[in-house]
Amino acid sequence: MFKIVLYQPEIAPNTGNIIRLCANTGAELHLIEPLGFAMDDKRLRRAGLDYSEYSRVVRHRDWQAFVEAEQPARVLALSTKGSRRHTEIDYRPGDAIVFGPETRGLPADFLEQVGAEHTLRIPMRPECRSINLSNAAAVVIYEAWRQLDFAGALTQ
Repeated sequence: MFKIVLYQPEIAPNTGNIIRLCANTGAELHLIEPLGFAMDDKRLRRAGLDYSEYSRVVRHRDWQAFVEAEQPARVLALSTKGSRRHTEIDYRPGDAIVFGPETRGLPADFLEQVGAEHTLRIPMRPECRSINLSNAAAVVIYEAWRQLDFAGALTQ
């Protein structure tokens, strides 16, 4: 499935919400240090409820450690500086979808390394700066999963 990668996340409840999102979609969650909170933060646990047992959550000391350990098939970055909409790409199993820290987004050198063709944005009104991290992750992962016909989901 997909790898949701939070690059230096800062807000525990956002990460908790994304743990729950991963449990419900089958995505893995990868956290790139440093983190802006402790993993035993009660706000993280409250937001994630008891879903952490249903999702793979892995911490990595830095970006390079993530790449070495996970060897992602393809890296996609989300940024307000992206030139392509998140719906204009064909998602593939194994994609690593990277989101930046809540207060500053992904660094320019990281986006340059990923490349413009793999830097995506979520459309929003021009007077707005950004979308909440956990909401952005949900928007993107559900589009990616939809493209795979919700593989592994309960069907009715």
